[in-house]
Amino acid sequence: MDSVPADATPDTPAPARIGYGALLRTPGARTFLVPAFAARLPYAMLSLGIVLLVLETHGSYGTAGTVAAVSAVAQALVGPQTGRLADRYGQAAVLVPTVVVHAVSVAALIALALGHAPVWALLLAAAPAGASVPQIGAMVRSRWVAKLSAENAPAAKLNTAFAFESVTDEFTFVIGPVLAGAIATSVNPATGLIAEAALTVLGGLAFAAQRRTAPARHPHEPGVRRVSALASPGVRLLAGAFLGVGTVFGAMQVSVTAFTESVGQPGANGTVYGIFAGGSMLAGVLYGMVAWRRAPRQRLLGCYALLVLGCSTLWAMPNLVALSVAALVCGLAIAPTLITGYTLVETLVADGAKTEAFTWLTGAIGLGLATGSTVAGQLIDGHGPSAGFLVPVAGAGVGLVALVALRHLLVAPGAASTVATGGERPAARQLVGAAKG
Repeated sequence: MDSVPADATPDTPAPARIGYGALLRTPGARTFLVPAFAARLPYAMLSLGIVLLVLETHGSYGTAGTVAAVSAVAQALVGPQTGRLADRYGQAAVLVPTVVVHAVSVAALIALALGHAPVWALLLAAAPAGASVPQIGAMVRSRWVAKLSAENAPAAKLNTAFAFESVTDEFTFVIGPVLAGAIATSVNPATGLIAEAALTVLGGLAFAAQRRTAPARHPHEPGVRRVSALASPGVRLLAGAFLGVGTVFGAMQVSVTAFTESVGQPGANGTVYGIFAGGSMLAGVLYGMVAWRRAPRQRLLGCYALLVLGCSTLWAMPNLVALSVAALVCGLAIAPTLITGYTLVETLVADGAKTEAFTWLTGAIGLGLATGSTVAGQLIDGHGPSAGFLVPVAGAGVGLVALVALRHLLVAPGAASTVATGGERPAARQLVGAAKG
């Protein structure tokens, strides 16, 4: 996309650098970015809100974690299906009923928890609550692709847009849990989930109302078999790699909490995790400002290798200061990895499957988060707090092995012939042409 052809000469002009200011001045961008932020903030509030409420009403960390995990898994599995429907019928047609179902499901979960309902009833309510979380991040990325392609923008601008979105994701994952925790502790545990549902409904409806910037619908054509984005081997590979990134998130949350408690400073949990997330945000901002000459596939392998390297030291840290430094180094590789993965997946699927493709990656992160936190918790219970830090390096390590071994799957349809002939197309047209094959 923003790479130089393999046979480029030293005289090949350097790619243009697109700053965040120029990106935000894109006509119509602010109209969907503001409501999108409000709508995606609850994404990171739901899990902690469930844990705090169920812990208060049922008094069990195990029960609270199980209910939250069911919600996360349902979100990871159903999210891509809503993304596919959005590609087919339009974002508004999917968002409006989705946020209504979410509000009703969260209300039912709150009522059941406050009524001390049995665990199976909580699980039944948690599943639709997670499944109906609107996939705003994927929808915003699809809007960027449609808008920048329509105006024939340089490929570097799309890279900057994906960097901006990844930084926004990181910011919501930092602010969302803090907001949910503050509301729940200052009033009562139920209010955290009430705020989450309210933001989802208001933000989701406001985002759905911005129809001018929505990507075109790709309705089903009679007699034409519709292929899922997951049919692409490259999409499946990236989803597996993002699953590994998700295990880093989940294991870090649990392991940092256990480590800070083991050294008698439980209040430092937020600080250490904030350093980890802050490192990712900083790296994402800087990454989006660079005019990259290397191909996205090469950048992904390099970023993912740095992630594995950063995770490999966490388990050996002797104190909080050392752990904070290691967490910062680990975090620096997160956002660049995600940005490059989203950049790649956009080229691997046709226009009518982009939202679905983005949701598979987002869902894979959520599924990895649930898996990482569960496995890390079991290791911590059996072998101590440092054992939990083995999960990030294991999960990311498996992802790196898969990427290296199957990297040939990450070439967009038709891209190989273009590189072989040394031909170049205008950047935005190249994006669409590569996606359509």
